[in-house]
Amino acid sequence: MTNDKPFVDLRKYDQSWFDRGRPAWYILLWWFVQAIAFPLTPQPLNILRSTLLRLFGARIGKGVLIRPTARFTYPWKITIGNYSWIGDNVVLYSLDEINIGEHCVISQKSYLCTGSHDIQDPAFGLKTASITIENGAWVATDCFVGPGVKIGANAVIGARSSVFTSMPSGQVCWGSPCRPNKARIKLDPVTTP
Repeated sequence: MTNDKPFVDLRKYDQSWFDRGRPAWYILLWWFVQAIAFPLTPQPLNILRSTLLRLFGARIGKGVLIRPTARFTYPWKITIGNYSWIGDNVVLYSLDEINIGEHCVISQKSYLCTGSHDIQDPAFGLKTASITIENGAWVATDCFVGPGVKIGANAVIGARSSVFTSMPSGQVCWGSPCRPNKARIKLDPVTTP
């Protein structure tokens, strides 16, 4: 351990200005329901998990698949469009809005994070910004998506990528930091006679 003086004084940290969107008792009730109900629901009972999320204010479309190990910090700040999938151990850290479009896949162990801290602030002030995942996008396994990021329609984010800036529509992107690498080609569906 060094004797360098810290740049921050965490005793000064204050998030009293932050609006979680619901009173403390409601948040505790949600955390209790999520800790008990989600992991105990059998895999095929997506409708039950979607219903629980809707009861707590999430806007969930039809045909959405949500795995029982997915975690939602504040569901009232989450929108998921029709026929999207939320994989095992996905975390939607929704200090700010998270908007996921239709026919999107957020694969297992991915972390969508709408909060961070100001590293120049001696009090380490909280900063939040929304995340938008547009229609048809796929965030592959074990990705990190940071605050303020927009992933364009039909983009693919490769496994274990770290996304700190917005990614364009129709691109296959990967890396840490994530970068667009090539166009995603749309194949015409095969027709049978």
